Amino acid sequence: MTNPVLPLQPSPPTRSTPTHQPIDRVRGLLWKLAFATLVLMAIGSATRVANAGLACPDWPLCYGKLVPAAEMNLQVFLEWFHRLDASLIGLMTIWLVVRSVQWRSQLPPWMPPISLLALVLVVVQGGLGALTVTELLKFEIVTAHLGTALLFFATIVMSAVALLPHISQDVIKPFHSRIHWAGAIAAILVYLQSLIGALVSSQWALHQCLGGFESLCRIMYGHLFGVIPPTLAVLALVIWAWRLPHLHPLLHALAYSSGLLVLLQIGLGFGTFYLHLQVEPLTVAHQLIGATLLGTLLAFFILAQRDRPVSIYHAHTDP
Repeated sequence: MTNPVLPLQPSPPTRSTPTHQPIDRVRGLLWKLAFATLVLMAIGSATRVANAGLACPDWPLCYGKLVPAAEMNLQVFLEWFHRLDASLIGLMTIWLVVRSVQWRSQLPPWMPPISLLALVLVVVQGGLGALTVTELLKFEIVTAHLGTALLFFATIVMSAVALLPHISQDVIKPFHSRIHWAGAIAAILVYLQSLIGALVSSQWALHQCLGGFESLCRIMYGHLFGVIPPTLAVLALVIWAWRLPHLHPLLHALAYSSGLLVLLQIGLGFGTFYLHLQVEPLTVAHQLIGATLLGTLLAFFILAQRDRPVSIYHAHTDP
């Protein structure tokens, strides 16, 4: 009589088995940074529409205090919390650099220099934040402040996406492997449109235009008509992805999400225009959705470009 064969059971994990790989930890830190940056830009937009940019008259403290409890009101809270979130992002970025250097042998070789670039952007962003207060909200500085924040956000999102596991695609024609350029072009156009929007906001162009300042009307209408190029670029990406049924489902989801986000962004933009910026949550949502759209397009670009050799391989080997 033979003994029954028992199914193999997985061996219990030992103390030497790592629960989290360095690449997973760094990727998790990057996603936390991306979320914190989204919150930072949303609070910055709320600070702007609430006329709270100078609620704290000094920098880096607020009324000479770490927590201005006696002076606290909505405007002071918005500006104070904006600085608090920015400080948190700075500390997290320093930790990102430390971890990237510490685990450099287990991470892609580009991670340490990218983390240093992110830290440089944080330092520049902090300097611009100080200048917005000391230079009394000059529109050039306010615009550069948002532009740098978006660059930092883009750097963090692209790094986090690049650390995701590889995906497999089954694209039939080699030409289809170029779809990543559609995502890149759309992302660049969205970024430029965001800068024009920051210029409109920092100069209060809508209010000034309605008050009779025709020079600012040109800036405002430039932003309104400037929505056309990025919208067409996103629409081209959506149609291109739709025509590729074998494209990876994640890329399909990112492409279609970008289409929904751009429609929502247009609706929010025209809503803020026709309501003359009187509904502050609409303006904040407009900024938040614009940044999310940028991140979605960049995620599509990185995944489609990074895994493009797999697509080309299938294109040349599949019958």
